Amino acid sequence: MKLVPLGDRIVLKQLVAEETTKSGIVLPGQAQEKPQQAEVIAVGPGGVVDGKEVKMEVSVGDKVIYSKYAGTEVKLGDEEYIIVKQNDVLAVVK
Repeated sequence: MKLVPLGDRIVLKQLVAEETTKSGIVLPGQAQEKPQQAEVIAVGPGGVVDGKEVKMEVSVGDKVIYSKYAGTEVKLGDEEYIIVKQNDVLAVVK
């Protein structure tokens, strides 16, 4: 199966959380904060959304930072993904 986003939506795969702090303290799973950084897996076609022309500004493979409470979490097989609107992407990490 494959996720194909519609409109101005983007499918993200969250990057792995750090297991140790900079000082070397190992964090248990519950103490790890989910990172707001993810990799773009799929990008919708853009087009006209809510009466406005939307041009997609990210592409597959980009690393992005997204809003903390944005999107919908989806599990497909063993993988977990987040589907967000392009407006929820704050920056591209280069």
